[in-house]
Amino acid sequence: MALNDLKANHMMAHLTEALDKKQDIGHYGRLVYTIVARHFLSEDELVEQLSKDKDFGEAEARGLVQQVQEADYSPPGRNKLLEYQGKQEFPIMPDTDNPDEGNVYRDLEFPQHVYDHIQEYHQQKAE
Repeated sequence: MALNDLKANHMMAHLTEALDKKQDIGHYGRLVYTIVARHFLSEDELVEQLSKDKDFGEAEARGLVQQVQEADYSPPGRNKLLEYQGKQEFPIMPDTDNPDEGNVYRDLEFPQHVYDHIQEYHQQKAE
């Protein structure tokens, strides 16, 4: 069920489908996938998904998941996604002409602490 929820976002569906096809989604594709998917999948499910990447094994997947959990990264915005996409061959966002592409907050419902973390960041930035 949670994987289907994740696919409600076009970019995340694109990344999931690429992983299901055992494609290399690149370092930043895996990072973005992990940052977002960790809120919808169990750790083992997320590791299983990431391990489908032909160039990424289970141990590497567990390490990335742990790193993202420890840093508690918030899902990146469109500008950051475009920056990441420019650093690798695999397209993280399949339709960059669509201004809503990559907006995971539009299609997915995150736990409240994610929104609180973002609000806290913006308040600190304003001070």
